[in-house]
Amino acid sequence: MPKSIKKRISKKTGDTEMEVQERISNLKDTLKERQRTAIKIGAGILIIIIAVVGFFVYSSTSQKKANKLEFEGSKIYYSQQAQPLNNEEKYIKALETFKKAYDTKSSPFSLFYIAACYYELGKYDDTMKILNDFTRKYPNDTEFIPLVYQKMALTYIKKDDLTGAKKALESLHNLKGDIYKDFALMEYGKLLEKEGKAEEARKKYEELAKKFPDSPFIEEVKAKLAEKKES
Repeated sequence: MPKSIKKRISKKTGDTEMEVQERISNLKDTLKERQRTAIKIGAGILIIIIAVVGFFVYSSTSQKKANKLEFEGSKIYYSQQAQPLNNEEKYIKALETFKKAYDTKSSPFSLFYIAACYYELGKYDDTMKILNDFTRKYPNDTEFIPLVYQKMALTYIKKDDLTGAKKALESLHNLKGDIYKDFALMEYGKLLEKEGKAEEARKKYEELAKKFPDSPFIEEVKAKLAEKKES
């Protein structure tokens, strides 16, 4: 007997339409989710851009303000102003101005001059605190580090701390370059004389005379060496 041919039962038209609608609905949901994700990413990028631009604008504005304050502080410190102040008033005002500059935008310039103002006001403990802060924050600043060690040595001398002064002078002498090394040798020699170490002092003076013949200390050194030769 011939096999009977089974007729395929076609899906109902209603079922097919429902599947199509479901697929369209799912596709819409997927597109909406992707749009929301894209919006979130775009918003995040926009926030980052705004933050970066804002930072640079703020940084630029702060730098300009700090530079202006540093300039004003320098004029006061070096007495370039219309109404002269006495020394104490001058350095107090300069100190306040340099502190504002440093708070606005920290820099080696304003930090050093904060210490310099404290030194001129005779506040040697405050001077040393700021100078030590400087060596920690800006150890590689070639412009101000020699000045910092010079000021340290002078401050220790004012405090009658010869050991501290000698350490600061050694640090100054060991820096790269020759800036203030004649000062270091001169002051170290004087400290050795105070300690009664005349021969060691003479060696420092001789080194200064040999290495720095154009030093502003050269005449004083020659006089000291002549005195020692006569004695």
